[in-house]
Amino acid sequence: MRITRNIVSFTLLAVVLVILFGIDLCFGSVSIPLSELDDPIYHNIILNFRLTKAITAILVGAAISVAGLIMQTHFQNPLAGPYVLGVSSGASLGVALFMLSASVLPAVIVNSGWGIVISAIIGAMLILMLILVVSYRTTNNTTLLIVGIMFGQIAGSIVTILQNHANPDSLKLFIIWTFGSLSSVTWTFMQAMLPIVVIGLAIAICLQKPLNAMLLGENYAQSLGINIKRTRILIVISIALLAGATTAFTGPIAFIGLAVPHIVRLMLGTNDHHLTIPGTMMAGAILLLVCDICSQLPTNGSVLPINAISSIIGAPIVIWIILKNRN
Repeated sequence: MRITRNIVSFTLLAVVLVILFGIDLCFGSVSIPLSELDDPIYHNIILNFRLTKAITAILVGAAISVAGLIMQTHFQNPLAGPYVLGVSSGASLGVALFMLSASVLPAVIVNSGWGIVISAIIGAMLILMLILVVSYRTTNNTTLLIVGIMFGQIAGSIVTILQNHANPDSLKLFIIWTFGSLSSVTWTFMQAMLPIVVIGLAIAICLQKPLNAMLLGENYAQSLGINIKRTRILIVISIALLAGATTAFTGPIAFIGLAVPHIVRLMLGTNDHHLTIPGTMMAGAILLLVCDICSQLPTNGSVLPINAISSIIGAPIVIWIILKNRN
């Protein structure tokens, strides 16, 4: 019965993902008639703008959702996620330091895409390491959650100070970046983001067995022969790569990493990471494609910030999670 349920669930996720990918290619500020797809201008719009945006939605949705799943398992906290625990804020701090000082950096570093990615990964890893230190000193999930939020606030305050001393052009670029956007990833930037996301997801997949063991606590995992120290290091690297790379190019995207793992567990009826990790990847990609489609619904040619749409969709799910755990 469970095997049949899983087959149906994954088939449904795959079908919905393909359909939404096609719909996302059809949406945009420019209406493209099907009869004129061979037109060079329309072909360029689809290939260099809409296709990259849709692929970015899939990669980012999968990455931040898996990062959220790993964090919830590792910290034994249902409200853990890159955005909530301040990891995305750490990545934002790294990006702010890079973008607001771009005027004094070599053009090769600024334009390659690697500089912003490395800055975001370092910032995300810094906050994550601080949270790990705190997690060793307290077993209270609420305390850890509050501390993570405070770390995010500190990072945000530092970003505000940097903004106050930045030149207007750099400040404008950074403010636009904070709104969140999937359309800023070009094929050049994709060459930087794709391998990092793939490596982060590959590490997460390799951690399926240790993560399953950690569901019952680190002592139980250690009794099964799991190397806890090595597992922690790999978890930190995976989350930093996934949250850092995606935040660097698309801006901070709220609630996706927190909400999607709960949706997948409910759909599959299991906490087994051999199922929840691939399910979370697919569901995260689907949800962010939905957000991207919704962000383009205005008919006046404007595009809504993706972060605002993800908050509108994800926040009610978080409220439901809190009420469910309280009961």
